[in-house]
Order: sequence, then structure tokens, then C-alpha cells
Amino acid sequence: MKSDRALDAIETASRDEIVALQTERLRWSLRHAYDNVAHLRAKFDAAGVKPEDFRELRDLAKFPFTTKQDLRDTYPFGMFAVPENKVVRVHASSGTTGKPTVVGYTQKDIDTWAGLMARSIYAAGGRPGDKVHVSYGYGLFTGGLGAHYGAERLGCTVIPFGGGQTERQVQLIQDFKPKIIMVTPSYMLAIADEFDRQGINPADSALKIGIHGAEPWTQEMRAEIERRFGIDAIDIYGLSEVMGPGVAQECIESKDGPVIWEDHFYPEIIDPNTGAVLPDGELGELVFTSLSKEALPIVRYRTRDLTRLLPPTSRSFRRIAKITGRSDDMLIIRGVNVFPSQIEELILKQPKLSPHYQLEVSREGHLDAMDVNVEIKPEFATATSAERAFIAQDLQHHIKSYVGISTRVEIKAVGAIERSLGKARRVVDTRPK
Repeated sequence: MKSDRALDAIETASRDEIVALQTERLRWSLRHAYDNVAHLRAKFDAAGVKPEDFRELRDLAKFPFTTKQDLRDTYPFGMFAVPENKVVRVHASSGTTGKPTVVGYTQKDIDTWAGLMARSIYAAGGRPGDKVHVSYGYGLFTGGLGAHYGAERLGCTVIPFGGGQTERQVQLIQDFKPKIIMVTPSYMLAIADEFDRQGINPADSALKIGIHGAEPWTQEMRAEIERRFGIDAIDIYGLSEVMGPGVAQECIESKDGPVIWEDHFYPEIIDPNTGAVLPDGELGELVFTSLSKEALPIVRYRTRDLTRLLPPTSRSFRRIAKITGRSDDMLIIRGVNVFPSQIEELILKQPKLSPHYQLEVSREGHLDAMDVNVEIKPEFATATSAERAFIAQDLQHHIKSYVGISTRVEIKAVGAIERSLGKARRVVDTRPK
């Protein structure tokens, strides 16, 4: 169990000490990846680089990028660098083909993750003995168990609720009186609405700290959460391919952007079009290389998140600015990564539906909503309203099962979806930026 000391020693180390540690760990990680992952070895060889070509941090730019497609191409376990019997846990996130992106952890990886999540919760203001209400989803999604193990490692009391059942969430927050809640920011505001519906002022709850991530959120949303609950709303950043939540964590002292735990993850910002490494402070795509992961070492993983690297403030590590968007077409709906092609694949499996569709994404209250508008095939144009309702319900069910989000499906008449001579406008996103 982590003791109630101020900070881990590395969090106050000099830049020279941090660079020396990163260099040492990168040498190990690149060699570990090359020797044990055939897919990465082939990519290194194709790029004409070997692990020994890395001598200093700037040499990392010689090495090839890893993308989500690499994990899809090696599904399910082809990116693992250890025997399967050394993998103690598997998580996964959805991909565009219907197959999940699979990540694995050795016991040491789990211990590292728990330690970094404990460090993150501490940075957000949590302390041993605090009660932590976890509303992130449990299961293959990394959020719930990542938060859970980190809170336990810090010495907190964990309330492992998960998502949904908002009325009961409010009841247990009132009854158990947690100090900390870990939840997506949009669902935090849905919980606030349920407090109001029950005639309870959210600010009268015992909550003092909210640790929010898994989706982009604005300073305006932070201000509203803090106003309604009377808490500190703190940003946490992570992604399954790199570890899960806890790759970076905002500090309660400054609330000026998540601090990257640079002793375990080496960040770069690149031009998303050319791949060139950009100086700190410039806007570009965030790239991570793992420094200590055993089961799934990641080399220059393209997150597609657009941000800037900022100088240290509350800790000795660099920070990232608020994520401003993505360099691809991925949507984040209530914390779930959604690609239009996922929806398209499920539409095309419906024999009575045409490939002409459009997704309408909106914000209803504080939660995201998605409408799927799709045309019926001409040969089924005479289908009754009851038959169309059945088709819509079937598609809704498959989207929920395979993608993980609830949608509204409307079956449109032939020709109702706008046609384009160029690239089809598949997504209409009216959410506030």
C-alpha cells in the first residue's frame, strides 16, 4: 500500500534525472519489443532501424509509428511480448471491423498501473482512507478496474458501482458519503440532474473531488460541474493501448492540464500529416512510447489526439493541454469510441437496409445522443410501419451489443438521405465545441 507521503521522488526530480531514466528505459523497451513481437520487429527492419540505433531521446524519431491498425492486424494476441500464460488480464476496446482492440498485462504491468492510478488519485487530492465512488464502466473497458485498483493501492475505500442506474447512484452517494467520484464528465452532470429531480442540492453531498476522463470536456463543463457540486473537477487522461486511465493526471494544486507520468510513458507531438516531431508548445498529434510495459510494449503509438506539450508546473513532468480534437473521424459518445464505419458495417448486415445513411450526433442535456438515419432498400419500400419498427429495433440492438452505445434508429424512405458527388457526409455533429 502506498504511504501518505507528499509525492513519489521522481515527481520532483530534475529534468536531467528524468531524461536519464527515460533513456535507460527506452533502450530496454525497444529491445524488448524487437526481440519478442514479430510484427514490430518486421516494422523496425522495414524502416532500417535496430534497437541499438537508439542512443539518446531524439533518436526515437527514427523508429516507425504504431497505430490501432497494427493491433487489428495482429488480433487477438499478436502484439503480446510475453507468453500467454504470463498475461494475467486482458482488456479490449472496440475497433472499426467489429473486432476489439486487445491489450494485455503481466502482473508487473498491473502493479505499475495500480501504482500510477494511485499516484493520479493522490495528485487529484485523494488520500488514504477516502471513499471513492467509481462510476466508470467495469469489464473489458479499462476505466472501472483501472480506477478501482488505483484507489485500493492508495488505501482508499472503493465503491465499485459502474455506469447506469443513475437514481441508485444518487442514493448510494447520499448513503455512503464518498469524498471522490470517478466518472465521465457528461455523466457527472446527468447525476447532478438526478439530484435535482429528487429535490436534493448536489452541493450538499459529501463529494469534494471529481476525477473525470474518457471523453473530451471543456473548461465550461468543468465550471458547471464545480458550480453544481461545489467540488474540484480534475482531468485524467489515458487510453487502453498505452495502459488505460492514468497515463496523465491533472493536479489539484494547479488544474492546468494533465501531467504525463513521464517515467513510464515518453510523449511526442508530431505533425499529423507528415509525422515530423514538433517542438514543445506546438499543436499536433500526441504520440506515446511505453517505457516499462512487459505484455504489450507500445512504440510511438499514434493516439490521434490533438494537443500541445506544456512545461512542468506542479510536478517535474510535462503536461498536455486540453485535447482539442482528433486527427481522424472517431467520435466519442458518452466515453465510448465510435467510428462511423462500425455503424456502417452493422447497417450492411441488415438485408433490408441500403448503404445510404447519416449519423446525427447531438447533446441532450449533458449527455451525447446519436440518431441513425438509414434508407430502406427500394425492394422493401412498401414495408409497413410495424415492419420498419422491427428493423430499427434490430439495428439498435446490434449497435448496442457490438459498439456499446444506445441510439435511435429511423428507417427513411428511398432517396431521403442526401447524396454527395464527392465524399459522403456521414456525420452531422451539432454538439457544442
